[in-house]
Amino acid sequence: MKQLLYGVAYYDEYMPYERLEKDIEMMKDAGINVVRIAESTWSTHEPQNGVFDFTSVDRVLNAMHKAGIKVIVGTPTYAIPTWMVKEHPDVLAITQKGPGKYGARQIMDITNPTYLFYAERIIRKLIGHVKDHPAIIGYQTDNETKHYDTAGPNVQVLFVKYMKEKFKTLDTINSVFGLDYWSNRINSWEDFPSVVGTINGSLGAEFARFQRQLVTDFLSWQVSIVNEYKRPDQFVMQNFDFEWRGYSYGIQPRVDHFESAKAFDVTGVDIYHPSQDDLTGIEISFGGDVARSTKGTNYLVVETEAQAFTNWVPYPGQLRLQAFSHLASGANMVAYWHWHSIHNSFETYWKGLLSHDFEPNPVYNEAKTIGRDFARLSPNLVNLKKNNKVAILVSNESLTAIDWFKFNASSPKNYNDIVRMMYDELYKMNIGCDFVNPASDNFEDYEMIIVPALYTAPDSLLERLNEFVINGGHVFYTFKSGFTDENIKVRTTHQPGIINEACGVYYSMFVEPKNVSLKDDPFEVGPENNTVETWMELLTPTTAEVLAYYDHPHWGKYAAITENRYGKGMATYIGCIPSKAVMQKVLKQAAKKANLWGADQELAFPLIVKSGINEKGNNVHFYFNYSDLPNGIKYFHKDGVELLTDRPVSIEQTINIEPWGVLIIEEE
Repeated sequence: MKQLLYGVAYYDEYMPYERLEKDIEMMKDAGINVVRIAESTWSTHEPQNGVFDFTSVDRVLNAMHKAGIKVIVGTPTYAIPTWMVKEHPDVLAITQKGPGKYGARQIMDITNPTYLFYAERIIRKLIGHVKDHPAIIGYQTDNETKHYDTAGPNVQVLFVKYMKEKFKTLDTINSVFGLDYWSNRINSWEDFPSVVGTINGSLGAEFARFQRQLVTDFLSWQVSIVNEYKRPDQFVMQNFDFEWRGYSYGIQPRVDHFESAKAFDVTGVDIYHPSQDDLTGIEISFGGDVARSTKGTNYLVVETEAQAFTNWVPYPGQLRLQAFSHLASGANMVAYWHWHSIHNSFETYWKGLLSHDFEPNPVYNEAKTIGRDFARLSPNLVNLKKNNKVAILVSNESLTAIDWFKFNASSPKNYNDIVRMMYDELYKMNIGCDFVNPASDNFEDYEMIIVPALYTAPDSLLERLNEFVINGGHVFYTFKSGFTDENIKVRTTHQPGIINEACGVYYSMFVEPKNVSLKDDPFEVGPENNTVETWMELLTPTTAEVLAYYDHPHWGKYAAITENRYGKGMATYIGCIPSKAVMQKVLKQAAKKANLWGADQELAFPLIVKSGINEKGNNVHFYFNYSDLPNGIKYFHKDGVELLTDRPVSIEQTINIEPWGVLIIEEE
């Protein structure tokens, strides 16, 4: 990227009346320099089978080019037209809930040959039609792609083929998945049952892994087609999303982002989050850190909110705070979904930058200030590089396995709750994080690796983590780590399996805590926070130092939290789900022992600090005030310039930050 991109999704097809020229005029006033088009309107581009009409695409491309606004064109394959379903109803995904019904987007079987035929045809027709247009800087393949739980007969055939190729023999499958249980043993490939009704978690999780691979293959296939047409100066991306809880929350269970990202030139994501009094910046930071880590480089925020719901309309200043928060994590583009609020159908009240009246409003007016600053500060902020010393190891396999084997039946907590508990506390302490996955080969780039609930892992991964500690690193484990192998077969050794060497503890019993706290409030968090919930392992230390024992008449002799010197490094092990306050104290203690604590960490939420190195080689420091009250910071880095005001800043100077405000200081 040569400049920061500030954009919107634009749907000329949805407009209730002609206003393209007026929209462009308002975009230019707001500093919008890129729009994304075409990814949602297959039925407009191909109104009947084999009849193509790219009029709307052409007029937008030509108008945007005339105005100097860049365009990203999406392949429209995630929302299928009515004629396809009428002629070929089998393109709809069959899921655990039964055959699909037409109406929503993302309802097709991404392995269906008929769907793939039509998808390839519309991709080639559209991209072939626009490929030489000078306005286009890149392409998006599909949108928020997942496997949509497809599990019909076509998928079953592919899964059996996958199992044959991976495991070779049924004897191997029966053994590693324990299929003798309840007479689930498979003695003939022809008898291989649908996994939709399986009670075997190992087999079910393997099917989920296979479904994620379908997504990787589907996206790679689309990229290969688009690559035949794209110019060397253009990119191809995907718009990844996250586990959804009414907003972007955690690791996406239906896509392996690390694997799927390999086919793309750049990672794109959408990030949606609570706003108003609930705005913390955590989701912005989490989504950005995951996106940046997939390819180890800058990323694009393809969608984020402008107004959206009534409870997401930003307070004055929050839109600016959000935009620069994305940049601070390494984003090179911030784009809103979407430009205008649509007037009917499912997303009528997911409001855009403009409201339904299309008139300027306070959010649009604030966007104008962002556009001006993005243009002015592009040389200082584009291609910002991060140099974090902490990584969080995330595992799609463990996420799936814990869905099969939940912490306990009475708790809704899942894998992402543990990931977010740890990430959120690190964020609030201003400890920057990258993400790694089991296949990552760069563990040695970090001083500390955080390992939340690594329930399933091959021996080789656990041995790598042991080696990381031996060589001087710090690994911070939670409960349920190292418990099963890669096929979710429980290890027959003392738990936590291979990592007990580094952790210096073992256990064989675990219970659901009832009225359990930590003995003597060792982290001084007060009675209301000195608690344990949902899951507790009864740890016996061998070489580990005990940081906390359980306070319970029967379980009080067992350790809850330990740390252990191993080789040149250290391993911390938390054998339970503590309160957030306890988690924060243990993480803080570990960070200090790993020499990861400095002046920035002395600040804490709602004051958030993020740093990076710009293309000039200068350090850039972002200071955010996620609060409705004014705040102040004492600046401890080298003398520099506050970029938004162009004012000089010196070391140890105290600087005020307005409510929901931001400072950006570039060292000189």
